[in-house]
Amino acid sequence: LLKNYARTSGGGGKTCITVGIIGYPNVGKSSILNTLKRSRAVGVSPRPGFTTTMQEVVLDRNVRLIDSPGVVFDDSEDINNGASTMLRNC
Repeated sequence: LLKNYARTSGGGGKTCITVGIIGYPNVGKSSILNTLKRSRAVGVSPRPGFTTTMQEVVLDRNVRLIDSPGVVFDDSEDINNGASTMLRNC
């Protein structure tokens, strides 16, 4: 399915696409990436917060996958609470 999005451009070559995998902590983002790659491309752990940086993996010459750390959204309405949200996403 991802290869279908690498459409043929006007010059006759295919374009390279980059797909980012984002979501809440400890939901299997890295496991999905490893399954698509069919090998252990990135580390996985049952511990939340194991992936700490963005990781790029080449699926094939036209598709690149980016694994991201978990994202925690801010639920509060307090504008001054940005520091605590930033710390939860580190």
